[in-house]
Amino acid sequence: MEIKQIFIPRMANFAYLIGDPATGTCAVLDPAFDPGKILSEVQAGGYTVKYVINTHAHSDHTSGNAKIISATGARLCIHKDDARQLAKVLSRAISRVMGGKGSPRADCLLADHDVIQLGQIELQVIHTPGHTPGSICIYTPGHVFTGDTLFVEAVGRTDLPGGSFQQILASVHERLYTIPADTCVWPGHDYGPSPSSTIGHEKQNNPLS
Repeated sequence: MEIKQIFIPRMANFAYLIGDPATGTCAVLDPAFDPGKILSEVQAGGYTVKYVINTHAHSDHTSGNAKIISATGARLCIHKDDARQLAKVLSRAISRVMGGKGSPRADCLLADHDVIQLGQIELQVIHTPGHTPGSICIYTPGHVFTGDTLFVEAVGRTDLPGGSFQQILASVHERLYTIPADTCVWPGHDYGPSPSSTIGHEKQNNPLS
């Protein structure tokens, strides 16, 4: 498995390329702001994009969906509880303000414990509500992509519509802190002292969880 963490400065976002070299396929996670940069990484790796996966429906994670999908024909995946948000007029307007386009509708409505098969890689869906009702993390042994649920030594904000501090704490403690301590944490934003972490480090050092 190959992982490329792609930093997009506008809101300190991280997008991710998760590649299976054996099949030459990849998934793009949370494209926003600069889909051209993401597509360049895809091309450099020699990959075909099979899936675009959104960890939640906020426009700073989805505004690049349309361009990536138009260029690659990838299937769009998001949790069923956030899927309707993609098509709302406000979400489309915010995406345009951010330099992207309104997202197409999802092809795959995800639920907790679903597995996205990417060549020989299994990407497991962990439903982690709190930042949004349909926030998810994506787990594969050794790695977890945490979107805006868990950052390095922080958690996602909960003051936006659909957010809940109690829910996000429960998600972190009950769904994330129960996976192996040496699992690498790949967050949705570069808001901490380093661009990645581990579950063990967060359990010991995250003051907000």
